[in-house]
Amino acid sequence: MAIGIGSSPPATSQTTSGSRTQDVSPKGTEQGGSTTPAPGSPKPTSQLSTLAQQLSDSALRAEERDGSLDRKALGQKASALLSQVTGQGYHNNRARYDSEVPNTDDPELLERAKQATSYVNGRGSNPFSGLSQDQLVLIIYDDSGTFTANERRAAWQEDYDQRQVWKQAVVARGQLEYSQTGKMTNFFKEVLGNYNELPPIMQAQYPDFYAPRLEHLIEMDFNFMTHRAEGKGAPEDIFEILMSSEDFANLGKRFANSSVS
Repeated sequence: MAIGIGSSPPATSQTTSGSRTQDVSPKGTEQGGSTTPAPGSPKPTSQLSTLAQQLSDSALRAEERDGSLDRKALGQKASALLSQVTGQGYHNNRARYDSEVPNTDDPELLERAKQATSYVNGRGSNPFSGLSQDQLVLIIYDDSGTFTANERRAAWQEDYDQRQVWKQAVVARGQLEYSQTGKMTNFFKEVLGNYNELPPIMQAQYPDFYAPRLEHLIEMDFNFMTHRAEGKGAPEDIFEILMSSEDFANLGKRFANSSVS
């Protein structure tokens, strides 16, 4: 975690997965299999229906996986799955991934996989553009063979792009709060609220102290200009929190310098 402010904004919830719910119906897809594509959407109705079924099945597998692993093991599983579609592990296998074809005779699924391969090679559009984070996470961490490696990579790229947009917006709001009030309390609330809505496999990639420290920062309601805790806690607590981990230290430095990275 490079910037320590969570991920993209919470998505609308529809389908239950564990203790939280996940939106697994693509935009324009109604329950029961009927579809109503959004105006101007290039995706055929049947493709939306097929993707909705794939995501529903993937959500069941994710629920079983998340329920069978503790937080540490789930975090390790997440790292292993991500290594298949990011970093050197992905690039070392590009030739094999580019030639991968889904085990199906469904022309729409074959075309989507082809589109994903074109996209990750710098051509065309992302077949998963506009999906919610819940939907994208299901694809990214699904190693069942339902999605090709390049489809998972395309989903990861869309999720990354969405997260970057959210991060820039939330940091800008935090900087405005800091400049006007000297505080970052609402910023911490927004970051914590986002973290609490993340799928379990995403939460498991954050350190155990992440949520408790945000909660403490919120309770302190610390004013960085007056150096006073206007809520619960002693002023010196803020320095221990901000300097005891790289994420929070970098966060404090960013706001002190009023810059977005």
